[in-house]
Amino acid sequence: MKAQNPFFDRLSRLHNLPTLPHILLRLFDACGKENINFDEIAAIVGKDPALCAKLLKLVNSAYFGLRQKVREIQQAVALIGTSGLKNMAICACVYEAFPKPKKAGRFPLKAFWWHSIRCAILSQHIANELKIDQTDDAFISGLLHDIGKLVLWSHCGMDYEALFNECQGDRSCLVTGEARLGATHSEVGAWLLNRWKFYTVVADSVRYHHEPAARIAQALPTTQVVHVSNLLCHDDEETVAEGFKLAHKILGLGEQACRVFIDKIVAEGKEVADALGIDIQSDTPASVPHADETSDEKDRKIRDNLVQDVQNVSLLVGSLEGFLAAGSRSDILSVMSDGLKILLDLDRFLFFLFDGKKRALFGYSRNKEGGFSRLSSLSISMDLGDSLLVRSLAETKFVSSFEQAEESGLTILDEQIIRLTGGDGVYCLPMHTNEDMVGVLVLSIGKGDLPHIEENRKLLRIFIHKGALALRLDQLKRDQLQDVREKRVDASADMARRVVHEVNNPLSIIKNYLKILQLKLSDINIAQEELQIINEEINRVSLLLNKLTVISSEKPSDYESTNVNELISDIVKLTRDSLLRHSHVTLHTDLQPDLPQVAAENAGLKQVFINLMKNAAEAMASGGNLTIQTRSIPSPIGSRPQIENRGRTGYVEVIVKDDGPGIPDDIKEKLFDPYVSSKADGHSGLGLSIVYNIIKTFHGKITCESEDGSGTTFIIELPVK
Repeated sequence: MKAQNPFFDRLSRLHNLPTLPHILLRLFDACGKENINFDEIAAIVGKDPALCAKLLKLVNSAYFGLRQKVREIQQAVALIGTSGLKNMAICACVYEAFPKPKKAGRFPLKAFWWHSIRCAILSQHIANELKIDQTDDAFISGLLHDIGKLVLWSHCGMDYEALFNECQGDRSCLVTGEARLGATHSEVGAWLLNRWKFYTVVADSVRYHHEPAARIAQALPTTQVVHVSNLLCHDDEETVAEGFKLAHKILGLGEQACRVFIDKIVAEGKEVADALGIDIQSDTPASVPHADETSDEKDRKIRDNLVQDVQNVSLLVGSLEGFLAAGSRSDILSVMSDGLKILLDLDRFLFFLFDGKKRALFGYSRNKEGGFSRLSSLSISMDLGDSLLVRSLAETKFVSSFEQAEESGLTILDEQIIRLTGGDGVYCLPMHTNEDMVGVLVLSIGKGDLPHIEENRKLLRIFIHKGALALRLDQLKRDQLQDVREKRVDASADMARRVVHEVNNPLSIIKNYLKILQLKLSDINIAQEELQIINEEINRVSLLLNKLTVISSEKPSDYESTNVNELISDIVKLTRDSLLRHSHVTLHTDLQPDLPQVAAENAGLKQVFINLMKNAAEAMASGGNLTIQTRSIPSPIGSRPQIENRGRTGYVEVIVKDDGPGIPDDIKEKLFDPYVSSKADGHSGLGLSIVYNIIKTFHGKITCESEDGSGTTFIIELPVK
């Protein structure tokens, strides 16, 4: 196509030249963002009632095969994912963009759309098979590869209809005739897509889909796929045979593989067209002759399997996008819960995640903020082998409480969990990744829900496995960060000890010589005062050096019993005026009564809490709220008592939370490292590294949860004395 072709100048001046709806352009922008916001996308689609209705109809069609009806566009977006949503929206909007005359004349409009939809779906199948990136580009390119024909028909009218009638399906004849009119439909289609600002790869696939095979062999993969799909979606055997040969030559796909894809696209194409209101002529002869005719029963089974496969892929694709975008364990659990609501229409469930160090399952549920947090009183030791949850995880089995009750009966704990979830029973789904135990998903069900769950057992297993992988990767990232953090602290401590040792030696020598010099001079010598100042400065340098060794100070392993509540109350009395009042920070305490004492040292814990409170107050320069909570976390249910602790196990949790600006991501990863600080004005960055080391020496644990702009929470775990 030549840029100076006057034919395109005439086209650009047409008043009825189709344009893309504004909503589709906004949808492209939202789907292309790095951090995809499904609520934003759903809101955009929801502003077009016609498009919204079509997409909901598509999701509820046999194409997806869902048993439960989807009524909300948010659910539809989560189900089909951004790629599927964008493809379906383009399909619906482009169809509506072209006029539908009352009489189509000799141009086969219904057959045109039937060929385009099949080509789109086939292109996407082949792109998936070849693992080509951006398979939605293949779908869109296949859908729009002949769009230039509609422009030529709209612009040239009877002349183009006459050309169609003359060529009778001869592709070479049609392309030659189009060139006489001013431009081929490939050129016109590419010109229109460039005008619509589509990706270059889509416009190029349209531009080159009638090029000779030798040139196509040297094109980009998407262009090759669309070229082959166009041939395979024709209705004459000669063109289809040509497509088989080219598919094998440039794509490496055999004839049998192509036949399987072609069989699939017929049913899928009809469902898509019906749901989106696209009028098609689908009663054409079969495009591929089969040597053996299949029975009706076999066709039905194939169709049922196809619907199931589409359902699996659509749900998993939407969920995988959510898993990839999830930034935390809470986000992953939210994605899983949303997927379960769509799949099973169940909204009552608990997650129990496995802690390998404690060999126990810890319960997680929705919190007031909409995320997921741990239930302090709901933890189950893996020693409790009779528990429904432990059995499910240990044996990697889907188990229902109804089945367990009939076989061996339920434990009291099982019955309590059933009442906690509010159903007649529970269904336990183990989460594993190869040899690693991740946790158990507990669904609250009635006995009548069992058949529906069994029908979706295969999909549930796949879905749960993907969620387990995401959770396991998140845990590995946490463990790796913890390991790196400890190694950094140890390395920094070792370096600090060496530096202090090496520097103290010459400082001691200097001090000795100063002492000798002072003795040689008379007491009334004017230099005595200057020497005293030098000596004091050397002492100050020594004190600064000694601070470097605080992060590596070794402490005895036998600690006194400390009452955390009393210690915090004393600190609050001491610091409320000096630390908080002038900073406009309001302090709140929520201290659990009868808190067990912990194995720690008063002075060390006091340093920890004052440091954290001081950091929070400094972070909230304009004022805010600082909350300190304590609570007792019992040992997991069913765990064996430790004799050396006189049967008392578990730990005390201290939470220090502020609603300040949060911690930037680049600081958060190295938060407990020595000499790392987000503060200016000469802060050494030793405070949190000292806090970390003190808690570590008490055999405790400290973690930080913070999002830039939404506050910071430090969680400290201390073992019970």
